Amino acid sequence: MTKKILPLILLAVSCAPRGNSDSLSLKDYEPVSVFILEEHHPSQAKFPVIDAHTHPYAKDEAGIREWVKVMEANNIEISCINTYSCGDEFERLANLYTSVSDKFVMCCGFDMSDWGKPGFQEKALADLERCHELGAKGVGELGDKGFGEAYCMRAATGTATPTGHLNDPAFAPLLEKCGEYGMPVNIHLGDPIWMYEPMDAHNDGYMNAEHWKIDLSQPGILNLDELVATLEECCDKHPNTTFIAAHFLNYSHDYAFLGAVLDRHPNLYLDNAARHQETCVTPRATRAFYEKYQDRIVFGTDNTPQDGMYKDVWRILETEDEHFYLQEQSYHWPMQGIGLPEEVLRKVYHDNAKKLFDI
Repeated sequence: MTKKILPLILLAVSCAPRGNSDSLSLKDYEPVSVFILEEHHPSQAKFPVIDAHTHPYAKDEAGIREWVKVMEANNIEISCINTYSCGDEFERLANLYTSVSDKFVMCCGFDMSDWGKPGFQEKALADLERCHELGAKGVGELGDKGFGEAYCMRAATGTATPTGHLNDPAFAPLLEKCGEYGMPVNIHLGDPIWMYEPMDAHNDGYMNAEHWKIDLSQPGILNLDELVATLEECCDKHPNTTFIAAHFLNYSHDYAFLGAVLDRHPNLYLDNAARHQETCVTPRATRAFYEKYQDRIVFGTDNTPQDGMYKDVWRILETEDEHFYLQEQSYHWPMQGIGLPEEVLRKVYHDNAKKLFDI
């Protein structure tokens, strides 16, 4: 009797889960790769870089000088500061940054303080002219996550109350003037696809998506496709204005669709800011997209300018390393190096932004 039962007991023990997996929270999951593979850790970007999407993270001269040191260590030639700001605040930021270093290019916002009131366009146009005269090289970053432009409204009024969408006729004179001035317009539309998916066990971006989730049941909200349509309408109506869709237009889950949008609008570009972790999980498809649209993508970070952050990005874009994790990463999946060719890196890192911002 005992001899017959013993193998079953041993089998049950051998199949029992190791550790208390039922109590492990996803937020505490910090996997370490077991693969013994060749690693590459670029100490700086392979070619000079224009970071076309960052923000005024440094608040004083000392902070700006520290930022410059990090830029120099990473072969970053210029950082384009999307201030959201207008009026006196833009002038203050422009004076602060450019007085410390010539490594910064400033982008202004739209003056939204009189949105919905008579005279909005005249006031906003006058401010855009002022910012242009103060050296603004572009407008950025506008932002619409479904309810209308909110970023510049917040900067101008202190509230995040959204306004109209980019295709609202009230924006038309401003967008036309940007074309006249040669100022690219950077806009953040929506968020990555995981933020629209159900927050359940099937959402493979759940770790990050739960924090940034978008509730499409809210009255009046546009979904991602509808937001893309507003941008496409603006590209058609303002062919002399350059638009930069931030974060790969948040459509890197469908490169065929994203490529078709670019094909329809020669005045539309993408930046890759803060989407390196999202795009490197499909390295072959992502590399093919970069190669095909190498003249239409500019580099950006959109993150606090720290040495480790930059070096993580160089590893993702320049190497073919496999299955590695970053010290600070938002998703639970491993990273993969995309291994972009040198001619693509030169354009994405530098040449495309140099042309668009005339620097």
